[in-house]
Amino acid sequence: MKYNTQREHLKMPEYGRGVQDMIQYAIGIEDRAERQRCAEAIVGIMTSMQSQLRDQPDFTHRIWDHIAYISDYRLDVDYPYPITKLGEEAEKPTPLHYPMKKIGQRQYGYLLEESLRQLAEMPEGEERDAMLQLVANQMKQSLFTWNRDAMDEAKVAADIERYTKGRVSLDLDNFHFAPVQSLPRQDGKKKKKK
Repeated sequence: MKYNTQREHLKMPEYGRGVQDMIQYAIGIEDRAERQRCAEAIVGIMTSMQSQLRDQPDFTHRIWDHIAYISDYRLDVDYPYPITKLGEEAEKPTPLHYPMKKIGQRQYGYLLEESLRQLAEMPEGEERDAMLQLVANQMKQSLFTWNRDAMDEAKVAADIERYTKGRVSLDLDNFHFAPVQSLPRQDGKKKKKK
């Protein structure tokens, strides 16, 4: 009995060992016309195995590329398409440069800190008050999401004053925070009922 670990490595597991064995058999056929008929029959089998992809452009070209790849490009037949080596078409793209910004407190994030910097530059008025309302409520929500025990409206007011270098302050007696919305737990555990 032979285990799969003792057999030849599968080049493309989606086609299975049967297709790979058929391709190896086709390589050994001496008569070119017979080898061509065998390759076309194998392509038919591979096409039926990948029928969900049939609507994609260049589907049959891709199947012929796969048969060439599985044979290590040793199958000598008349290919109906120019064969593309699989490694050539899949070049890695150049990595994107992500700007790394320094964040003072991770629970707020860069965008909220940037909003606080813009809030400090705004002149007093209705627009600044509306922005302060949005920013303060988002800060409270962020604290709640990050650590429910650390959520404190006084901390939000102190952080606003610290980020804006004292230019904007939040009067907790006259300011009404929106209620925080509890998000579902991310750890997969369900909340215990009491």
